[in-house]
Amino acid sequence: MDPAFAAKVVVVSASGALAPGPLTASTAALGARGGWRAGFSVAVGHTLVELPLVVAIAYGVGSALSSPLARALLGAVGGAFMVLFAALTLKAAAGGGLEAGGSGRFGSALAAGAALSLFNPFFIMWWLGVGSPLIAEAVGRGARGLLEFYAAHVWIDYAWLSLVAELGSVARLNGRAYRALLAALALLMLYFGASTALTAASWLAG
Repeated sequence: MDPAFAAKVVVVSASGALAPGPLTASTAALGARGGWRAGFSVAVGHTLVELPLVVAIAYGVGSALSSPLARALLGAVGGAFMVLFAALTLKAAAGGGLEAGGSGRFGSALAAGAALSLFNPFFIMWWLGVGSPLIAEAVGRGARGLLEFYAAHVWIDYAWLSLVAELGSVARLNGRAYRALLAALALLMLYFGASTALTAASWLAG
């Protein structure tokens, strides 16, 4: 891959991956119980949604996701999922009795990563808007170019989400800090869920 293009992919990808959002908040909450492995599992779930989306955009199918109805439906489901995740996290914060492997195990973390990606209209809009020019440039280099592009992008997700989860796990060393972290992350997820649902409603009304 051209070094200049690779550098551009890394910088642009970091702007999306490192931005605060529901995926980062949920990863920190899951990491508080599962450590870096929970973050890695979230990244796997995220990839299961993101890679097909990138391929769809590359070959012209992604335009169907840009319609107001599609964005509204994704936002409504995504907002509901975020609120549910917030409620479960608040319950864990109140009880404080979950084992380290509980909600951070591979299956639940992978499902969270997939759901919070699939039903997040802002994630899809980022790819349709910011990511599309990069995809077009990569496709111009053939199938190998597209694979190299995605490899240059996706490692950031794995590194960042694993780091966030591991930092979240530090809070388990102190029970009070652990519960406070979960409560704060639950409120953050509740905010993301409500704002996503309200935005979806405005798209539907418009």
